Amino acid sequence: MLQLTNAIQFHDNALLCLHILIQCLLVESLVSKVTRIKVVQRGRGVFVHVVTSKHNLRFQYMHGTREDLTNQAASSMTESIYPFTEDFDVTPSVQADFDKNGYIIVRSLLDSEEVKLLKDALESDEGIIRYAFGRDDGEGGKSRMVLWNQPGNDITGVMARCEKVAGTMEKLLGGEVYHYHTKLMMKDARTGGAFVWHQDYGYWYENGCIFPDMGTVFIALDQATQENGCLKVIPGSHRVGRIDHVRVGDQVGADVERVTEIQKFLPLVHVELEPGDALFFHCNLLHRSEQNHSDRRRWAFLVAYNRASNNPVIEHHHSRYVPMAKVSNTAIKKCTTATDLTGKDFFDPATEVSLKKITEKTER
Repeated sequence: MLQLTNAIQFHDNALLCLHILIQCLLVESLVSKVTRIKVVQRGRGVFVHVVTSKHNLRFQYMHGTREDLTNQAASSMTESIYPFTEDFDVTPSVQADFDKNGYIIVRSLLDSEEVKLLKDALESDEGIIRYAFGRDDGEGGKSRMVLWNQPGNDITGVMARCEKVAGTMEKLLGGEVYHYHTKLMMKDARTGGAFVWHQDYGYWYENGCIFPDMGTVFIALDQATQENGCLKVIPGSHRVGRIDHVRVGDQVGADVERVTEIQKFLPLVHVELEPGDALFFHCNLLHRSEQNHSDRRRWAFLVAYNRASNNPVIEHHHSRYVPMAKVSNTAIKKCTTATDLTGKDFFDPATEVSLKKITEKTER
């Protein structure tokens, strides 16, 4: 095996692989930064995997023309990435991408006016932010967050219950969902902490959720880039099932050895987002983020949902099943209540169950 760099691997028949690599770069360099390329020859075919800052490309090349290869690569550009339009829906192809990769990205799920409404409400000193608490990452960084269990009727609650957010996740998960919790994640400039590899279900399993019929919508409030600690995901990792979660440094995350082995089979993708873009992801998708060393903050609004049929079997610090009254998308801009904290049931980290259980298991 010949190695050009740590990120590019060539296998047998290097000339053919090099030809394919050049074609990939010709197509992809017009769109985004290539971060990883792997080319493997199997029999008479060559399998090409290209990871970029925005896309995850997989295709098979069988002795064809340059045009054939270019068309194959171009047709893969939109995998798991969709623009939001008024008629956006979970079509069979959208569902197939979610089932295959464990996520979809919807560009401009919120328009600029909706993003401003949400940011204005969240940034108010008298609002939700006063319930923020910090989490040290053990590496000198700290992220702040606020978490609440009931959506309510203010702008954050309307956002969590609207069709393009809750309704989309309901279709992706295949049945009625309820609001499990909402979270404001604040990774501030120069100080924002990192999060190790983890699955949300690695924690939620400990809360008595029997099935992994759960998911989260991550909505960018600020631009999220590699420089300010955007999410990293491993497409397809939700299909490996729940991984044991253990102490990883000062955090609780997925078993490091298992994640290392998984990365030999599956790629890593940086999820770079513009304000209003949304990542819908399955609760078993492996994800992490780095510290924010930039001079730009990275705030995000996350809503977690659970299937109604998956009501937790134990009481814990998040919500059990409560029917959720979904609202139309137009209700967002019609909402006249920026902040109403009544009944939101803010999370107190002292009551957290899942991290304590995992820590106790690890220390036995």
